[in-house]
Amino acid sequence: MTPRAPGRTTDALHPVRAELLRAAHADADALLARAEREAAARLDQARAVARAVLDDARRQGETDGADAARDLLVRSRREARSRALSARRKPYEDLRREAAERVRELRWADDYASLRGRLEQRARVLLGPAAEVTEDAHGGVVAQVPGRRVDLSLTASAERALDSMGAEVRSLWEP
Repeated sequence: MTPRAPGRTTDALHPVRAELLRAAHADADALLARAEREAAARLDQARAVARAVLDDARRQGETDGADAARDLLVRSRREARSRALSARRKPYEDLRREAAERVRELRWADDYASLRGRLEQRARVLLGPAAEVTEDAHGGVVAQVPGRRVDLSLTASAERALDSMGAEVRSLWEP
């Protein structure tokens, strides 16, 4: 057997090489096309997931914002109510204090002894003749029997009088 010339072997393999190269390019092009399609599909999928996450976050943010706004409104209303009650309470407390001061001045009136006598008599009617009756430091009397006590002090009497007026007194400073 005679050896072939080196150029002829190469020329004879040229069509095989060309076919292999064409097939490799075709496979590479197909692989690249498939990879690009998969990448585009994954990118589309990622964008869809991102949109869903953003939409969900937006809805959650809106819900959280609405909850926060509602909570703020509730707190604001409570604060306003508290301030309104506080503003009303001040004149009521001033009235109670003024009434107590005025009624305590009765201690120095000429007919206080008569008033004190009537209060002591009322205490004995309520608790019985055995009631221990003592004078309150600010005027009026306090009486007691075992298990029961009656406060007919001037201050307590003024407070009960105001309490009995109820809404009438509050209407003095409410709009």
